Amino acid sequence: MIYDIVAVRGLQVLDSRGNPTVEAIVYTEGGGCGRAIAPAGASKGKLEAVDLRDGGKAYGGMGVTKAIESINKYIGPAIMGMDASRFRDVDRKIIDVDGTPNKSRLGGNACVATSLAVIKAAADTSDTPLFEFLGGKRARTLPVPLMNVINGGAHAGNKLSVQEFMIVPAGADSFSGAIRIAVEVYKELKKYLKEKYGPSAINVGDEGGFAPPLELTRDALNALIEAIKRAGYVPGSDVYLAMDSAASHFYRGGSYEIDGKSLSSGELIEYYLQLVNEYPLILLEDPFAESDPEPFKELRSKLGGKPIVIGDDIVVTRKDLISKYFESGHIDGAIIKVNQVGTFTEAEESLTYLLRRGGKAVISHRSGESEDTTIAHIAVAYETGLIKTGAPARGERTAKYNELLRIEDYLGGDAIFLGKNAFLR
Repeated sequence: MIYDIVAVRGLQVLDSRGNPTVEAIVYTEGGGCGRAIAPAGASKGKLEAVDLRDGGKAYGGMGVTKAIESINKYIGPAIMGMDASRFRDVDRKIIDVDGTPNKSRLGGNACVATSLAVIKAAADTSDTPLFEFLGGKRARTLPVPLMNVINGGAHAGNKLSVQEFMIVPAGADSFSGAIRIAVEVYKELKKYLKEKYGPSAINVGDEGGFAPPLELTRDALNALIEAIKRAGYVPGSDVYLAMDSAASHFYRGGSYEIDGKSLSSGELIEYYLQLVNEYPLILLEDPFAESDPEPFKELRSKLGGKPIVIGDDIVVTRKDLISKYFESGHIDGAIIKVNQVGTFTEAEESLTYLLRRGGKAVISHRSGESEDTTIAHIAVAYETGLIKTGAPARGERTAKYNELLRIEDYLGGDAIFLGKNAFLR
């Protein structure tokens, strides 16, 4: 098989918010083709890779023709002739050509789309599923889905401070079983919210979750508990809860503005401890602001691993930040978003660092997504056991779940589903 890259080009396409984004297409001499689309976040950490946008009038300044030019004029010529199966070398070339710490020259969107297209082209050349190309025959663990079914914060137009309220069907005995449970709970949640708050309560946010007119964290958690029970399942046994506070967005002047109150870091710790005692929470993501890291450590110490504490904005998929906060005991693991660092290899280094040390790597989508399914394969390839990719609704979210169902079918009886064990350190 000949993996040499013979053509690279970029194309402007649309993401799930209707904004332009970058698709990269890579061809190999062996007849392989890989296409990948760059996602975009609404809730971003300050140290993320930077997307390159056009500015001006077209698309409200959100066009990506400059990023497309980066692929066609700089990245493509630089990686032409390189072996796509040696994708880490290709990524290092992309990093060198950009030459900035945050991909600001070529654009993180141009870099990540090309990087992912390269691994897909290599897998296609070898006529191997991407997860198997990356992880080998040992890769057979399907992830537990963390589904954002009530949206707040930057993902919705309501007054909820917490950004994501998730259901986690960890009590299932298979991935397909987890999907069935989640869909049934999601449907009951829709009925409950419409009954209690009216038709407008079932409008959906960016990630497919509902955006009801709620203000209090407990109101959202109570709604999830009610939906789980109505669907015939047991909270804390069949279905657990998780929250992504994205607390940087309600951190102002040294205080956290949440649920109509202004809380200090210490007071917010106590609030989280109350919630953990009242609800079957299995994971807390970004419970504090990225500029306020010390409370992470205190909260994690008091929780003792139940629930686990995961960093996103505080680490932005960067290995240096992940190692800093993981080794110091601030976090149990991290959200892994390839576009936060700009290349697959950099994200791979971060997730393998965590997994080798018993930490948790949660493969994640972004709020601005596409039909691209690469992250489903990454989750299985590295057997992370956990994935975040939205509610079981909207095509850009269900595309990932459907791909995982296909992978489960492909693996047949060899497929593994860890369930609750996926959350153990």
